[in-house]
This record gives sequence, structure tokens and C-alpha cells, in this order.
Amino acid sequence: NSDFQRVVVVAAMAARGLLVVMAALLALESTESASGFREGGVFQRVFTLERAFPVEERVELEEIKTRDRARHARVLQGISGGIVDFPVGGTSDPYAVGLYYTKVRLGSPPQEFNVQIDTGSDILWVFCSSCNNCPHTSGLGIPINFFDGATSATLSPISCSDTACTSVLQISSAECSPQIDRCSFTFQYGDGSGTSGFYVSDSFHFDAILGNSFVANSSAPIVFGCSTAVFGDLMKSDRAVDGIFGFGQHSLSVISQLSSLGLTPRVFSHCLKGDGNGGGILVLGEMLDPNIVYTPLVPSQPHYNLYLQSIAVNGESLPIDEAVFATYGNQGTIVDSGTTLAYLVDRAYDPLVSAITAAVSASSVKPTTSKGSQCYMIYGLSTSVSEVFPAVALNFAGGASLLLGPTDYLLHTGFVDGATLWCIGFVKAQNQGQTILGDLVLKDKIFVYDLAHQRIGWADFDCSSSVNVSITYGRDEYVNTGQLSVSASSFSS
Repeated sequence: NSDFQRVVVVAAMAARGLLVVMAALLALESTESASGFREGGVFQRVFTLERAFPVEERVELEEIKTRDRARHARVLQGISGGIVDFPVGGTSDPYAVGLYYTKVRLGSPPQEFNVQIDTGSDILWVFCSSCNNCPHTSGLGIPINFFDGATSATLSPISCSDTACTSVLQISSAECSPQIDRCSFTFQYGDGSGTSGFYVSDSFHFDAILGNSFVANSSAPIVFGCSTAVFGDLMKSDRAVDGIFGFGQHSLSVISQLSSLGLTPRVFSHCLKGDGNGGGILVLGEMLDPNIVYTPLVPSQPHYNLYLQSIAVNGESLPIDEAVFATYGNQGTIVDSGTTLAYLVDRAYDPLVSAITAAVSASSVKPTTSKGSQCYMIYGLSTSVSEVFPAVALNFAGGASLLLGPTDYLLHTGFVDGATLWCIGFVKAQNQGQTILGDLVLKDKIFVYDLAHQRIGWADFDCSSSVNVSITYGRDEYVNTGQLSVSASSFSS
């Protein structure tokens, strides 16, 4: 039959239901791996195939899964890396949402989840269908979904001997019981909330831009957590989401896993919109802006620690010993999108509040306190906080300053006696040693976490606008995200 002169498909059925199907193209006239014969004047090629697993030997299912995962990784490594764009919901307003979240799709067929964007932790985890005390409704107006591993055709459990489990055991976020041979975890966050469950491997679905092409419905196998219990604030329904998306530097963070597969660069960026309905942009890739300033990361730290050197109000440095900000033990300055407000060590908090209060003393602003916070009563509807309050600068190593306008450190908390009440959004840190930069100061700015070069950069930006994102791997190319249209440019990363 002429339909088979160019392609021969050889199929062999192995014992226990294993089927190996291989196809060979016969466009070449000769090959060292094939024998040939002539039939009807047409030269035919026959390829010799060998089984991956011998028929006589019993093959465990885990061995097959391990081989398949290794093959998938090799296939994915052949794809040129690009960027992945995520939708963003939520706001920094603690009186509304108080967090930012995005959507992820896991399993086959894909199951969708809303997860908090958290640069202060490492692991992606979602509620598991077996969770008994997880919330079932959310005050954010989003559905609460539970991951059902039983319906996913691509799920693989993570055993105690799996290298992924060995990796997380080193950071004490995993536990293993020989009786059940399942890699488990328990996380506790800074607010006292936490979760426990077990690790699995399954397909992570995403839309990407690879080179100059938009590729929809891409996927890669990743390890993530399936939560079977939560405690603390994670049990509450008012701001419930389906889990937490950790963007830390550990090898099991999603950014690290996709980067190791060659799918994305080892850099991610966000631009969190502060006003209106919030939202913003989140990409696995490098946002580009000529105004971005960079400062180095403190090496060998579990979080995104920076070298904070001084604080200035209206250009005047505050009398704070730089040693107050030094990184050692649990002390230092970290960037954490999972924190709503900003926290300062007491020896920096008190001088900052005093300087701000002194700067507005000659105006019609009346200092007061509300629920333990330093607040200010502003009289007159025409009075704007931007006109009255000073600029604050957080100065980091490398000459990078994070400039904060009044709305970057003040919160509008209501009205008192005909005056508008604004309170300082910085909070005195309880642990006496850790400064945390949360969403309050991260909003309305591009933030770039360049893990490859161990640095973080930022620039003021309107996060409702589109941003340029580098997809370079030694090429001068970028895309315009927000609308995900591919552009050509000589702008070099």
C-alpha cells in the first residue's frame, strides 16, 4: 500500500498492559540502524526496536513513573525559555482584601486555584480534597476549590526516598513516616497561622511566550503541597484563598523548578496596583524600565534579605545606627509580598514617627493615636496628604533608594470629628530585630527579583499600564505584557 511507503509504525504489546509504540520515517535511502528489502521495485526500511522494560522482569509502577518524569524533563529542556504571565487580584488595603492573589492550574485535566502571592515562603500548596477544617467560602467573592488528586491522570506521590523530599527535609519543612512512606510537611507563618499536608508531583499548566511565539496550554511536572489541615487565620473565611504560592529561592519553589527545566529565566517580577480595585501584573521574567535601581541580596539567606543602611525624611537622615538593620539570626530586612503592612524595628520606628510628626507640626494636622497607632487628623476637604506629609526614603546598599510618598506609608482609616484620619502604616516589629517590607510599600512599583544575579530592583510605575518584559537568553527581545502582544526592540537586558 503506497500509504505505508514512507512511514512504518511498529507496535508491541508488553505484559501487564504496557504498550510501547514507536514510529520511524523512511525518507532516507540508507541508514545504519535499519535493514532493507525491495518489494515491487520500492526499497523498504525496517527498524529494529527493543523494549525499555524486558517482558520477563516485573516492573514496579514507581520505576515507570520515575523514568517518565526524567524523560519529560529532558524533553522540556529542549524548549527555549520564555516568560509566564499570571493574572493578579486583590489589594494592599488592610480594610478590604489586604493581600494579592493569582490563579494556578494543576493536574490533568487542569483544576484551577486562587493562591496568595508570597515572596516570604518557598512552596506552592493548595487545599486538598481530604482537608477537614479548611474554609469552604471566601469573603473575597471567589470560590474555594479543593485539589482532587484521584481525578488527575498525571499525579505522582512523593515518597520519603524521593530526591524532592530529601531536599525539603534539609529546611525542616518536611516529615517522613516509614509506615506510610509519604513525604509530609508542616508550615507555620509569621502571624501564627499554618498548614500541614503532603507533597505530590503533578502537571502545572501555564501560558507562555517562547521566543516570538505565544504558546497556550503549556505544562510541566512540578512538586507542590496538598494541604490536609490548616490552623490560625488560614481557617477564617473572610479573606480565604485556595492556598499560597511561595516565590522563595528554595529548589522546590515554582520559579526554581521551572527555571531548572529551562522553561523560564531565574527571575520574576510583580507590579501590584494600589488604588481602585487593585490587581496588577505578575510574570516569571524580568520587567524592564529605565528607572529601575538595583540592590544586592544578602547571600545565603532563606528570605529576600536586603542591606538597609539608613532612613531619611525630607532628605534628612534619621539618627539610626546602621547596625540596627544588620542581617544575622532572625534579624534583618526582608521583602515579603505575603505581608500587608510594613514593620520596623523599634530603634528605627520611633525616630521615623517622630520625624514625620515634626514635619507636619506647622500645618493644620493634629497628631493623635488610634488603637495604638500613630495617626493624624486632617481638617478641610481640600487638604491633601501629599501636600502636607514628607517623603520618606529607605536607602539600601549600592545607592538604591526606595522612595515612599505619603500614601505609601499612610493608611486612610476613616473620619473623626469632621476630620479625615490617616495612620502610619509602619508597625513596630514585635521581634525587635526584623524589618519587613510588605504590600503597603511594594504597591505601585515594579519589583524585579533577579535570582540569577542575586539582586532586587524597583521603580515607581502605574501598574494598570502594560510593562515590557525581557525574554532574552542572549538576545535583544522583549514582550509587552498586560496585553501579551509580542514586540521587537533593540532594548537589551
